[in-house]
Amino acid sequence: MAIPVIQLGTGNVGVHSLRALITNPEFELTGVWVSSAAKAGKDAAELAGLADSTGVKASTDLDAVLATGPRCAVYNAMADNRLPEALEDYRRVLAAGVNIVGSGPVFLQYPWQVIPEELIKPLEDAAREGNSSLYVNGIDPGFANDLLPMVLAGTCQSVQQVRCMEIVDYATYDSAVVMFELMGFGKPMDEIPMLLQTGVLSLAWGSVVHQLAAGLGISLDEVTETYVREPAPEAFDIASGHISKGSAAALRFEVRGMVGGTPAVVLEHVTRLRADLCPSWSQPAQPGGSYRIDVTGEPSYTMDVCLRSRRGDHNHAGLVATAMRIVNAIPAVVAAEPGIRTTLDLPLVTGRGRYAPA
Repeated sequence: MAIPVIQLGTGNVGVHSLRALITNPEFELTGVWVSSAAKAGKDAAELAGLADSTGVKASTDLDAVLATGPRCAVYNAMADNRLPEALEDYRRVLAAGVNIVGSGPVFLQYPWQVIPEELIKPLEDAAREGNSSLYVNGIDPGFANDLLPMVLAGTCQSVQQVRCMEIVDYATYDSAVVMFELMGFGKPMDEIPMLLQTGVLSLAWGSVVHQLAAGLGISLDEVTETYVREPAPEAFDIASGHISKGSAAALRFEVRGMVGGTPAVVLEHVTRLRADLCPSWSQPAQPGGSYRIDVTGEPSYTMDVCLRSRRGDHNHAGLVATAMRIVNAIPAVVAAEPGIRTTLDLPLVTGRGRYAPA
């Protein structure tokens, strides 16, 4: 029997989740929640770019959408710039007895020791009240730095360090809020954006290093962070807008889980807006970008993960991967014990039923 589901948010990631929920017979779409009045009343198929009507109309009323009887909600609403609201959304959905798979806020990938207990407890209480479970994942944070490195480490005799890297050109990533407001691209070099305020990198990606540490069975002494930015050598345009000469155009940061003064697990991002910027920084394994996992141990590994799509570039492929990582996990999350679930808890999600001839 198909699992009744609702889609919460239809933006850059949500549109791909919605399309999968409509086209996969494993799911029955019962409702769509949107924040924009312009989308309210539109058929889900129209929002997903599909031709055949579903008869499911989008609504700005979350209670009405929850009343459609779903067993699971796919949460892709913008969270990074509205954290209190997003956490309250989660609490309401869980308390209503609806399981959730979500793409953010990213610290919910593994929130313990990352966010205060007073933010975690309402979600855990709501999950117990509703007998529901919550799983937040994607690509990064997500399978590129939880599932894949753990698989590699699982073949090692010893591990000295696990380093997970995103090396990506963000020029085609079309979200002005993320690019300009959160990450600070196109802003003066002396203006510190939200992402680079003290502690925010560790809040956003601390879940990665803490979950890797848990998977390795080690306790971290501390989590540290560092970053460097570089200016644009001249003005140019990207999908999200204009980058002025001298404004921020490249960013490299690390979040490090330390043991005995040594970085045991590291999350590193190398983000450019043009391929020719900062040539001395790590380069991707394919034009546009890739993910890299370095396991130093016995044996040691380097794995490059190159995303491609017949319908877009590497950034498009990453959005699809983020959506499908959580959509494909729906059956496992519905079957899971109540509470906040992580990749350490769930069975392997294999892509069962996803074969489609070209």
